[in-house]
Amino acid sequence: MMQVKTQAIKRSNAWFHSSDGIINFIFTQKEAVFGFVIAALIIVIAIAASVIAPNDPLKVNMSMRLTDPSLLYWLGTDNLGRCIASRLIWGARMSLIYSLCVLGLMMAISIPIGLLSGYAGGHIDTFIMRVIDIFLSLPTFLMALAIAGMLEPSARNMIIAMASVWWAPYARIIRGMAMQIKQQDFMLAAKAAACTHTQIIFRHILRNIAPTIIVMATLEIGSIILAIASFSFIGLGAQPPTPEWGVMLSDSKEFMQTQPQLMIYPGLAIMITVMAFNLLGEGLKNAIQK
Repeated sequence: MMQVKTQAIKRSNAWFHSSDGIINFIFTQKEAVFGFVIAALIIVIAIAASVIAPNDPLKVNMSMRLTDPSLLYWLGTDNLGRCIASRLIWGARMSLIYSLCVLGLMMAISIPIGLLSGYAGGHIDTFIMRVIDIFLSLPTFLMALAIAGMLEPSARNMIIAMASVWWAPYARIIRGMAMQIKQQDFMLAAKAAACTHTQIIFRHILRNIAPTIIVMATLEIGSIILAIASFSFIGLGAQPPTPEWGVMLSDSKEFMQTQPQLMIYPGLAIMITVMAFNLLGEGLKNAIQK
């Protein structure tokens, strides 16, 4: 009995033992390495924003509005005399915090629902899948916009609106993976070893699909950051004077023709960040599927 249980646990932990090979494979891909380096740099900047930023991102100085780059203001100032570089640096932190909140809440919904649906089967699976089909039949982004529009504009309500509709496709993917894992021989061994349903779901099924979940999460960060900027740009996300890239784009749209750099800087920040996480996610995806 102990040998059977050990076999099941070893099979469910197999991907952990191959982590070195996955990392080595990732670093053989130039695009993945580039994405990893840029993403790591952005994360470091976000963490150390309070140290790196040359000025207070919220400080208004109308006597210094729309100035050119200088030693004090690395990228110049905006229409309220605030340091653009400082707001960009703090914007990295805010964008990552918001995206991780959305991602965490979304996965907290999709993982349990997907695992329950795939493992339980029967009427429970049928009911859950019908609910998921309803969510998938509607435009996800528009649904999130509608929910955010009905709530008071704020970063918190934006996060709730996005997570409340974006969980469905991932729950469906997780459900499919759980159904595949449930049919494997080592699952029979786990049941023969008298493992409880909770142990089977979390120790064997979840651990086996964890690499794919990590890839999905990494690939989704870029899309979430882009969506967060979009919500903030139209006034349904982070609110001024929050140093967030979408807010910066919204504040500078009136100066698009006379001071285009006010929109170029946050736009480039969004583009580079999304590209970095997408490249990193593709590298992880290729490594898992190799």
